Amino acid sequence: MIAVALSGGVDSSFAAHLLRQEGKELFGIFARLSQPDPEREIARVQKICDLLKIPLKIVDLKKPFEERIVSYFKEQYRRGLTPNPCIICNREIKFGLLLEKARELGASRLATGHYVRLRFNEINSCYELLKGRDRDKDQSYFLALLNQQQLSRALFPLGEWKKEEVIRESVKLGLFNLTSPESQEVCFIQGDYRRLFAGEDFPPGEIVTVDGRVVGRHQGLFAYTIGQRRGLGIRLGKPYYVVALDRERNRLIVGPKRYLKRKDLRVGGVHFVCPAYRRESFEALVRIRYRHKEAPASIKLLSPSEAQISFKSPQEAVTPGQFAVFYEEDLVLGGGEILPSPPEGLIENLKTPI
Repeated sequence: MIAVALSGGVDSSFAAHLLRQEGKELFGIFARLSQPDPEREIARVQKICDLLKIPLKIVDLKKPFEERIVSYFKEQYRRGLTPNPCIICNREIKFGLLLEKARELGASRLATGHYVRLRFNEINSCYELLKGRDRDKDQSYFLALLNQQQLSRALFPLGEWKKEEVIRESVKLGLFNLTSPESQEVCFIQGDYRRLFAGEDFPPGEIVTVDGRVVGRHQGLFAYTIGQRRGLGIRLGKPYYVVALDRERNRLIVGPKRYLKRKDLRVGGVHFVCPAYRRESFEALVRIRYRHKEAPASIKLLSPSEAQISFKSPQEAVTPGQFAVFYEEDLVLGGGEILPSPPEGLIENLKTPI
């Protein structure tokens, strides 16, 4: 028995169709999280299940989702970091609690609409995660923290499909009109994420240039992220960007675009998809955010959970709180959370020529 995680979108719905077409025994499973209108989404998913002639199971995960994902998201911003809740949600909720619920309901595997591929490597006895065939929709970045137990229970029917093919076939099936529009990146946010912090008190502080000039006041570090240009409230005659958040002194550091480029960073919570991938030092392609093009780098483990990444050429807008994911061509090796730079000598370090 296979459970298909249905959100109401075209990707997960078409994944269910493909499995149904193969003659698999399956049911849809919908998780109540923090959707703005869950009853509307459930009604949509029910129509999809009716068309596919599969049963629908509904599970309530709102409380753990709030505790593990929404709280993580807010706490990271409070710390002056820029979180990526989707990566944590896939590990903790979708392939964590939802997978557990699916198994309690009789399923041995959980299928999703992610554009990634999965294979079993008999040489190292590992399930391997690879980029999807559709490079524009590849979502391997968001699944880089999954472990072997989770991958052994996962199915990704869309790994060899392109989005345009999925849409075209869904239209033919009458499935496309039942599905919701393209999902937004953070499902529990409508509009500005700063609304989540309404009523909280964040101390304002100085906006300082890389050469040490105080040029304005910020309204709380939670409202800013590396690479931000708009909404700074400063006029300096040329574009200035957020290049660092000095949490120790509660200062926002800004500078010309060239100061966004960095060659070195550290990551924590290092995870390898397969234990066989772990090495003390190795070369890999590294992606530092979802839409970033991977770049060649040297990686050195500093401890079991921390690593130093040195890019061959400088990368723009390295953002603490986001994740760096390691690749070997299409193969996902693992990744870790980008750590903030030490506050000591922050401005001086940024001014160091690259």
